[in-house]
Amino acid sequence: MNIALLMMGGSGQRVGADIPKQFIKIKQKPVFLYILEALDRLACIDAIVLVVHRDWLTYTQQCCRDYRVQKVRGVVEGGMNRSSSVLNGLRKAREFAGDEDVVMMFDATHPYVDKAGIEQLIGAVKQYGGATLGQRQYDTCYRVDENDMLCAVLPRQSVVSGASPEGFRFQTIYEIYTKASPKELASMSSAGAIALAHHVPMKICSLNTLNLKITYQQDVDMLNRMINLYFPEDTDA
Repeated sequence: MNIALLMMGGSGQRVGADIPKQFIKIKQKPVFLYILEALDRLACIDAIVLVVHRDWLTYTQQCCRDYRVQKVRGVVEGGMNRSSSVLNGLRKAREFAGDEDVVMMFDATHPYVDKAGIEQLIGAVKQYGGATLGQRQYDTCYRVDENDMLCAVLPRQSVVSGASPEGFRFQTIYEIYTKASPKELASMSSAGAIALAHHVPMKICSLNTLNLKITYQQDVDMLNRMINLYFPEDTDA
């Protein structure tokens, strides 16, 4: 079984809207629903758990009913930080997941679903235990100091920007999260960071689309212009 955790528990204050950015509407539909419906159509995804901001649980559950999403196995409340939210999602998935199943953490603020990349990632998880989509760098990459002055040119072939999702063998990542201290969970910004700290091999799988992340208003504006490229209405998953 391949399980998707759709992480959508943040408040998204930097975008400047009066609601969390994953609930901003693009063409009359909240951003998260584009991702959720695409995941629901993918043959390689068997089950979905939504990890949601506590104030939006009822709204999210109603959206799942209204849009007749079939694969959602649970809608759970997010935690105090990203890692505790992942832990809440894993605990829900533990109710039906097998030890060798693949679990993937999708970020609702990365508004795309890369079918080919996800399929490659699932294979990599089965081989290595952990994997993530990543955006290869084609421009010159620099290292800067605390004053934003250039210090060095980095070999771009060795630099990858993280993309969504990250994936793991279920029992491996579940044990790491359930045994981690609250301090460790609070200090780690991603499942990949926690996995690396516990010596889980992580394979990079190349992303096949633009690695857009909704952080500021200009990102919302860009998504509004590109939504049909990311989610064509006639998508055949």
